[in-house]
Amino acid sequence: MTTNLKIRDASGWTIFIFGVLALLLGLLGLIRPELLLSLLGFDVLDRAARGAGDHTLVFMVASAMASFNIGAYYVLASLNDLKQFYKWTVPFRCVTFVVFTVSVITDLAPVRFIGVAVWELAGAIATGIALRNDNQ
Repeated sequence: MTTNLKIRDASGWTIFIFGVLALLLGLLGLIRPELLLSLLGFDVLDRAARGAGDHTLVFMVASAMASFNIGAYYVLASLNDLKQFYKWTVPFRCVTFVVFTVSVITDLAPVRFIGVAVWELAGAIATGIALRNDNQ
């Protein structure tokens, strides 16, 4: 039995790699939301120290589930060579870069969070360049 599921070019690899990373970080956040908070540079409180209205961990689990799902979408898109999807990711990842950078500049997020913004911009640039090169 043969399958058409394969990565065909550089743009597919950029999408695949981002997808795997998003999926794994999402899984980490589902299993250990405090560890993900720590990696992002946020203060981590013991669960017992959290107040009744503190929904930080619930929000982290929801964000992690979104990351896990997005990762799966990216992996499946890369294995199915969905070029239109690749093209859509470039501007939206640039928007994500801007939003995350502004959250750091306005002190809404810790400085280490800029790593997420840079990751998004680097991915957008890599995919954009790969798409252009794939078309030549």
